[in-house]
Amino acid sequence: MTHQEPDCLFCRIVRGEIPAKIVYRNEHVVAFRDISPVVPQHVLIIPVAHIASLSDLSPENEAIAGQILLAAGTVAEILGIKESGYRLVFNSGRDAMQSVFHIHGHLIGGTPMGWPPFPL
Repeated sequence: MTHQEPDCLFCRIVRGEIPAKIVYRNEHVVAFRDISPVVPQHVLIIPVAHIASLSDLSPENEAIAGQILLAAGTVAEILGIKESGYRLVFNSGRDAMQSVFHIHGHLIGGTPMGWPPFPL
C-alpha cells in the first residue's frame, strides 16, 4: 500500500474522506480543482503517495515525479488549455508559501499570464 498520512489534507482527499472536484485520477496521481482559484482553470496535481515537499523527493520517487508531470498534459487537455498554454507551479517549503505539506503542482491557465506567475 502507498504511504499516506492520517491527518494530511491531501491524503484525506486521495482517500475520499474530504470532497473534491476531481478532474483526473490514476493509480499514481489525483488532480482536483483548487478551492481558491487564482485563474479560470486552477487544478492541483498531487501524488497518491504522501511526500511532503519537492525537497523530500528521492531517487526512488522518480516514477512518481514523472507521473505528476505527465498528468499535467492530460489535465490541460481535459481543461481545454493544452494548446493555448498553462503553467505548472510548485512551492517547496514555508518561504515559498507551501501551505499543505504534500507535494502539489498548481496547473494554472485559461487566461493570458504575466510574470511572476499571476494573471496580467
